Amino acid sequence: MKIVFTGGGTGGHFYPVIAIAQAIREKIKERKIIPPILYFMAPTAYSPRALFDNEIQFVHVPAGKMRRYFSPLNITDIFKTVYGCISALFHIFSIYPDVVFGKGGYGSFPVLLAARILRIPVMIHESDSQPGRVNRWAGKFARKIAVSYSEAAKYFKTATVAHTGNPIRKDVIDPLKNGADEFLHLEQNTPVIFVIGGSQGSKRINEVILDALPELLNRYQIIHQTGQANMEDVLSMTTIILKDHPFSYRYHPFDYMNELSIRMAAGTAESVISRGGSSVFEIAAWGLPSIIIPLPEHISHDQTSNALAYAKTGAASVIEDNNLSAHILIEEIDRIHNNPLLREKMAERSRIFAKRDSAIIIADALINIALEHEK
Repeated sequence: MKIVFTGGGTGGHFYPVIAIAQAIREKIKERKIIPPILYFMAPTAYSPRALFDNEIQFVHVPAGKMRRYFSPLNITDIFKTVYGCISALFHIFSIYPDVVFGKGGYGSFPVLLAARILRIPVMIHESDSQPGRVNRWAGKFARKIAVSYSEAAKYFKTATVAHTGNPIRKDVIDPLKNGADEFLHLEQNTPVIFVIGGSQGSKRINEVILDALPELLNRYQIIHQTGQANMEDVLSMTTIILKDHPFSYRYHPFDYMNELSIRMAAGTAESVISRGGSSVFEIAAWGLPSIIIPLPEHISHDQTSNALAYAKTGAASVIEDNNLSAHILIEEIDRIHNNPLLREKMAERSRIFAKRDSAIIIADALINIALEHEK
């Protein structure tokens, strides 16, 4: 059995693939099937270590990106995409997998096109409430379609769509409470807020958090993932902002957080502040209330619609980027933390939204399609 994964060049495309690969290994053992050979075809490996740890072979397939704004790169990337399609056709023909799984994004187009030409069964997964162009196209011939948000189902053929939620890696899905206070140097009986800026951090969120810190630290502890590129600026600013502040020790900045520290932060936090990317699904799995601050529409066309779809469930509140200020953020944090019933309701709704078995459901479907193709 051979399974090929493909997706764009972001963590939101890559890490669900890792989660599904982990689930496939589990289901193969459970069903007593010969272990499959797994491949990841994309413009970049994203995390070679994660691929190695999960026994996934990387195959480089270039792809051009079609930007939603004018850029000379849109022209040159056409040639990159054409070359990528030829390369993908060669690799798919050489491997001849039993199923191709597309996670969406420009990086998946050449591989999905090659699978279409060679009549290899295709399954896709859409993480956003409004599907991207590649997945909308692939949905016309995909054997099965999985969506993270129920709102996305209307864009595809109803008979082939399942609302599975978003696959989450085993490494981060479960919060860890034991030892977290000592590991993160937290004090007892002071609420913890976990601020996630994504792997690269968020300069805008960092700035507003720093403006709000002097007041927030009077009643909260802040675990702040700043992003490696932003850490030096954050530290230099907090040296000034928190000089002589009686509770400066309640601020805990991290440039990067590994899986263990993320789980520990989730295990101690009472709420989370985050952008509207794939971290939303991890927050939901942790069962935590959240304040989502999506990227502006002109930067990311999907984060606002994703955030609003998530907030509609009652699990989160949304502050749009152009409305974001220290004063508004502090008010929203206090509104949630001063109302235990609201906090519990948001936590319950987040757990319902999470669909923690998403990776297992998708893994089962992929295995079934692959077994049918083998016959």
